[in-house]
Amino acid sequence: MNTNYTSDFEGFMNRFLEKHPDVVEDQKRGWYIWWDHRLDLDAQEREKASEVPAKGYPYQ
Repeated sequence: MNTNYTSDFEGFMNRFLEKHPDVVEDQKRGWYIWWDHRLDLDAQEREKASEVPAKGYPYQ
């Protein structure tokens, strides 16, 4: 079994990223914007306190 196989797409992406390293940095910035944001604990507490319980299924 050949474990060194890379698909055409993977080869293209590897070559592209070697020529354009700024793309990886841009991806990381985008990741940090959406996933690694600071948590506002006060806002989380207010949201939890104002939560309204869901009603049961009406057709039972």
